[in-house]
Amino acid sequence: MIQLKINGLNVSVEEGTTLLEAAKFIGFPIPTLCHMEGLSPYGACRLCVVEIGEGARSKLVASCTYPAEEGIKVRTASARVLQARKMILELLLASCPQSKTIQDLASAHEIRRQRFKQEYEDCILCGLCVRMCEEQMVARAIGFRGRGERRSIGTPFNVKSEVCRLCGGCIYVCPACQLRCTYAEPEKAICGGCANLSPPCVEKPQFDDMMCYMAPCVACEIKKD
Repeated sequence: MIQLKINGLNVSVEEGTTLLEAAKFIGFPIPTLCHMEGLSPYGACRLCVVEIGEGARSKLVASCTYPAEEGIKVRTASARVLQARKMILELLLASCPQSKTIQDLASAHEIRRQRFKQEYEDCILCGLCVRMCEEQMVARAIGFRGRGERRSIGTPFNVKSEVCRLCGGCIYVCPACQLRCTYAEPEKAICGGCANLSPPCVEKPQFDDMMCYMAPCVACEIKKD
């Protein structure tokens, strides 16, 4: 068994366990977008970042792909982590502003205004559809094409696939396909209907971590009232 600390709590996990699995097992929530139970971890969206180490030597890593290591200290909701997640969500909104999944995540992280220019590229290259087609449907009808800014998802040479069974699995898992009607103005681009309260404790100078992990934070809700 591997011994580590998550948010100050001593945790024992089996070798090969990822930080995401370890944190969720003991009840610490970590948001994910490209991760899904039953599919191999990919680490594309970076939304599941956590902070490992202490002081100046600490760093952010993707918890869905980073394995638990002996003696490491993990923080799942430090001020640095929350700031990184907000920036990632704002960038994802610029690429796919009408995604219900991304909008709900943005609302839960207290993002109320879109700062970056909307590109309407829709696909965020999370790879969920590719892994679903290969690992669950055992078809491999679609895959990644190209590199860098030309990277996209589709069939080889844009030719209709002979192995595709039109199962709809790729559409089912795609966050860009789960659309919601929105406005074009940045102030109205994010629906806050499902918003949770943000943790005000990390906004105070004396705290650098969340004080609790309830969703929403009941104590914070009472203080705000």
